[in-house]
Amino acid sequence: MGAGCPLPVRNPVNRPRTLIVGAGISGLALAKALTDRGAEVEVVERRADGGGAIGAGLYLPANAVRALQRLGVGDEVAARAAPVTRQRIHDHHGRPLTEFEVGRIWGEVGPCRAITRGDLHEVLRTAVDEGRGAPVRPGTDVTGVTDEGAVTFADGTTDTYDLVVGADGINSTVRRTLFGGPGPRFLGQLCWRFIADDTTVPGITDWTARVGDRGRTFLTVQLGGGRVYCYADINSQMSTPPAGDWRALFADFGAPVPQLLAQGEGAYFAALHESESTVWTRSRTVLVGDAAHAFSPSMAQGGAMALEDALVLADTLRAEPDVPSALAAYQARRAGRVAWVVAQNHRRDKARNLPTPLRNLTFRRAGERLFRSNHAPLHALP
Repeated sequence: MGAGCPLPVRNPVNRPRTLIVGAGISGLALAKALTDRGAEVEVVERRADGGGAIGAGLYLPANAVRALQRLGVGDEVAARAAPVTRQRIHDHHGRPLTEFEVGRIWGEVGPCRAITRGDLHEVLRTAVDEGRGAPVRPGTDVTGVTDEGAVTFADGTTDTYDLVVGADGINSTVRRTLFGGPGPRFLGQLCWRFIADDTTVPGITDWTARVGDRGRTFLTVQLGGGRVYCYADINSQMSTPPAGDWRALFADFGAPVPQLLAQGEGAYFAALHESESTVWTRSRTVLVGDAAHAFSPSMAQGGAMALEDALVLADTLRAEPDVPSALAAYQARRAGRVAWVVAQNHRRDKARNLPTPLRNLTFRRAGERLFRSNHAPLHALP
C-alpha cells in the first residue's frame, strides 16, 4: 500500500471503502454485517494468530443470541453452544439465595446460551472468510489515524479510507490516537477465567453464581461436552494480581468450587475497567465494542453490546445519505442503551457488595425482580 490522497466521503450506495481495526468479536461481526450489505471492507489484526479470542468462556444473554441470528450465524453458534435455562445465586457455602428460569427474564426475545470464546470467534471468522470479500490481515498493526481517514501502519505504509472502525479493544489504538480523552477507569475488581472439566464434578448445570464477602464471586456456566466456564472475581484497590496463588482467596467456598479451582492454575487474569468517554464517532471514524464502551461483566452484556454495535452501524451506513450522518445516527441509537447497561452494572455491583446479611436478604426476596428490571429495556431491538 502506498500513500494516498484523501478521498471524498461517499454515499453508502457507492459502497464506502472501510477499514476495520481489530478481528475480535466486534470487528468480525461488523465485517460480516457490512459485506452482507455489499460494502468494501478490509480487516487488520495486530496479533499474528488473527485475533483468536482470549478469555475462556462467554455467557450469551438472549439479546446477544438474537443479534447472532440477525447476523446469519445463529444456527452455527447454537450447534457449538450449550443452552442456559436457569440462573441461580448461592452464598459461598452453596446455600440457595434465588433461582429462576431465564425465560422469565427474557420472554420472547429468545434463548440464552454459553459458548467458548474460541468457538464464537471461529464461527464469526469462518462467516467472514466465506463471505463476499472482507480479507483479514493478521500481524498488521495500526499506529495512527487522522480525521481525513488516513491510516498509518506499523511497517510505515499508509492508506486512506472512507471509514475507519476502531474494533481494537479496551486499549484501542484508534481511540487513543484520534479521540483522546480519559482512558478506561479501573473498577476496583480483579478477575480470573478458565475452563474446567466437570465430568468428575457432579451437579453443575446452567448458570450459578456463588457470592462471598469482600466482593468475592465464583461463577460457573455449563458449556456442554464435559466443560464448565469458571469466572472468579474479588474487590481490590490494586490493578495487579495479588501475591501468591489467587485460588487461596476462594479456599472457604463450598463444593464444587475447590474441585474446579484445582484445574485453574493457568487461569486468564484481568483487571476490570470501565470506559468513561461517551463519544464514539468523528467524521470518518467510529469505535465499536470494548474500544467504545468497556464495562463491568456484571450484566454479561459486553459481547451483546458489541454484536448490536455491528448491526446498528451497518444499518445506519445503509440508511443515511453519507458517512458522517450514518455515524451520528449510530451514536444516537447506541448511547442510551449502553448507558442503561452501565447503570445496571453499577446497580448489580452495589447489591453484591451490600453487607452479607442484607445482600442475602435482597437476593432472597427480590432476586428475580432485580434481574427482570435490569434487562427489561434490552428486550427491544437496538
